[in-house]
Amino acid sequence: MPTQFATTRSVIIGSLLLLSAEASFAGVSALVKHLSANQSFEQLVFFRNVMAFIVLLPWLWRKGPGSLKTERLGLHLVRGIAGITAMYLFFYAIATIPLAQATLVLLLSPFMIPVIGWLWLKDYVTRQTWLAILLGFVGVFIFLDPLNSSISPVVGLAFIAALLAAFTKTVIRKMSVTESTSKIVFYFSGFATLASALPLLWFWQPIPVENWFALAVMGALAVYGQLAMTKAFSIAPAAKIGVFTYSSVIFAALLGFWFFDEAVYWHMLWGTLVIVAAGYLAIRTRRKH
Repeated sequence: MPTQFATTRSVIIGSLLLLSAEASFAGVSALVKHLSANQSFEQLVFFRNVMAFIVLLPWLWRKGPGSLKTERLGLHLVRGIAGITAMYLFFYAIATIPLAQATLVLLLSPFMIPVIGWLWLKDYVTRQTWLAILLGFVGVFIFLDPLNSSISPVVGLAFIAALLAAFTKTVIRKMSVTESTSKIVFYFSGFATLASALPLLWFWQPIPVENWFALAVMGALAVYGQLAMTKAFSIAPAAKIGVFTYSSVIFAALLGFWFFDEAVYWHMLWGTLVIVAAGYLAIRTRRKH
């Protein structure tokens, strides 16, 4: 009984942490959309990355420069290029199309990971996983309702961002055989900070005093979201709490409605429910195998 109680408590805490992480990520997206009105999205990508890099500096201080030695520099570079490109595309999508649309399309990323693993790493993909992938795309189709709504071409850029995000996660899996999680995160944060700083030589814009606070909050929410998500999956099984990952689209829709007057329709709810069901099926299938 005490063990069962501890497990239930961990699942509850993990679920709350994951929900708070997804709310934080939605908050980051809302701040990006707000700030993009008078700041270049190149600046927003840079400040998002530099905040995460600053948080990682104590890790480097404790471990020492020797901890950065790697035999997978090529994969770190590939992951960095794909990751920073996905970030630029996603931030541009957030600034251009409704928050809920951009967030939902990005949530296709988990469904594309098995496909990339199948094509690249020759992973076996079960029938249930293929069904989950199909359901995920059906859910997005229902959410976007292209037969009755005009869809911005920028949705395609958000899809490319989701595809690149799935690719980076596959690269991480390949690297994780020899590389620690901390090293993988540090290399990406360092690369992303340097890469996103270069465009500022051409796209820097003056930052009003009031925007500095919003930039700081954006960075803090992004860091908290990463930490909360990591902690959630470290104390509770993904099969029990992973479905809450899809709550981000609900938070994004609410923030878009409250702050940007973005419409919310019933088909968006039905599409989200289908994607949640698809995500749950995918998580349960991974647990069995």
